[in-house]
Amino acid sequence: MSGGSEHADEALWLLAVTGDGDAFGYLFDRHRDRVLHHVLKVVGSNHAEDITAVVFYEAWRRREYVRIVNGSIVPWLLVTANNTIRNHTRQRRRYKAFLDQLPLPAMGGDVAEDFAEFSERDEQATVLRAAFSRLKPQDRDVLTLCVVEGLSVRQAAAALGIAEGTVKSRLHRAKTRLGALYMRLNPRRFLTGQVLPEGRSL
Repeated sequence: MSGGSEHADEALWLLAVTGDGDAFGYLFDRHRDRVLHHVLKVVGSNHAEDITAVVFYEAWRRREYVRIVNGSIVPWLLVTANNTIRNHTRQRRRYKAFLDQLPLPAMGGDVAEDFAEFSERDEQATVLRAAFSRLKPQDRDVLTLCVVEGLSVRQAAAALGIAEGTVKSRLHRAKTRLGALYMRLNPRRFLTGQVLPEGRSL
């Protein structure tokens, strides 16, 4: 098989479904960075490479069930990425719960110094990721497709297999919930879009 960039995802995917590894490889090379970028936005650098690899593993394993939207497999990949992140988060929580039952090790240096090194931007990104992770799966998916990736309501509806009106209502609800969670989790608190000055409270 030669070329690749001139082929639409749909044409390559039809070959991949029959077991054509080269066709799947072209699609991996084409979309891997986009999926990784999305995962990085949600979980940060930790485990992003592993999660991205699982997404494409799932794409190959379940290739007969992948939805093509406007000739692209990207919407399906991004929704699968959200599902993979959710499963990964559950596993980490179970692992943390196990560790919490173990005796605490002796304290070393001053951990407060480590926290002081984080910038305000890092702090806000962490809060936003935490807020996003607390949304319902259907809210995360519609925000990923319509806001992060800029898909139209029609394209998102096709990717998710739901009506366009449902996409619109979910998108509005998801934005409202994300904003409320972000304000609740942000230690600085926001008032009408403005950060309160240091040392002041509501």
